[in-house]
Amino acid sequence: MANSTWDPGQYLKFSDERSRPFYDLIGRIGATAPDSVADIGCGPGQLTADLARRWPLAQVLGVDNSAEMIAAAGRVAADASDLDNLRFDLMDAGDWVPAEPVGVIVSNATIQWIPNHEDLLARWVDYLAADGWLAIQLPANYDQPVHALMRELISSPRWRHRIGEVELTRQSGDPVTYLDLLATAGCQVDAWETTYQHILTGEDPVLNWVRGTGLRPVLTALSPDDEPEFLTEYGALLRQAYPGRPYGTVLPFRRVFAVAHKP
Repeated sequence: MANSTWDPGQYLKFSDERSRPFYDLIGRIGATAPDSVADIGCGPGQLTADLARRWPLAQVLGVDNSAEMIAAAGRVAADASDLDNLRFDLMDAGDWVPAEPVGVIVSNATIQWIPNHEDLLARWVDYLAADGWLAIQLPANYDQPVHALMRELISSPRWRHRIGEVELTRQSGDPVTYLDLLATAGCQVDAWETTYQHILTGEDPVLNWVRGTGLRPVLTALSPDDEPEFLTEYGALLRQAYPGRPYGTVLPFRRVFAVAHKP
C-alpha cells in the first residue's frame, strides 16, 4: 500500500460523505455475534468504533499503515469509554495475518492502493472462520476528471521532473470481478456498484476532497515551495471541470462493493 503521509484532519473534512459507503457496505453483513472483527485500512478509527458498538461481544481490531491515522484512531479509542473491545495496530494491510480465524473482515476504500489486491482477497477468505463475512468497498472513478486531470498535470513538462515517479491509487475492478473471485473461493457473494452524487460546499471543495485521499502521494513528492503552485494550477482545472452551483459543487463518485459469506 502507498505509504505517503496522511492527514486525518483533511480526510475528515468530508466525513459524512466518506462514511456513507461504509454504512451501505456493512448494512449487508449478516453476522450476528462474531467473536472477532478486523477493519483493514481503518483510517482515523471512528468507523471502526462503530463496528465495536455493533458487535459488543467481538474483539475488534483496526489496522492501518499510516502512523498519523493510527494516532488519530488511538484518540478515538481513548475517548470511547463505552468500548473495551477495540484496539488499533500500525501495520500494512498486506502484512496482516490473524492468529485465529476471523468472524468479520471489513476493508473500506483501502485495497485500491494495493498491487494485485485480488490475491490479498483470496487470502482473506482463507482467514475467515466458518460462517464468516468479508466486506469490501473500493473507489471506481479513475476515469473521472478529478483523477484524469491529476495524471495529466503531474506528467506535463512543467511538473514531471519536479514531482518524479509517484504511486497513485490503482482503483477497482468491476463488481463482477469480485463476484467471480469470491464465489470461486466458495463464498456466497453480493456485489454491486453505486455512483454517489456528493454535494460539496466551501472554497475549492473538490480540491479539498482529493487532498484528503488520492492526492496524498503527489503532495508527499512535492517540495514545500512547489506545493502551493501545484495546488493553484490543479485547483483551477478542477473548478472548470466541477463548476459550483448555488447549492454547492456536485462530485459524482462511483464505488464498487462486495460482501462475501463463507458457509
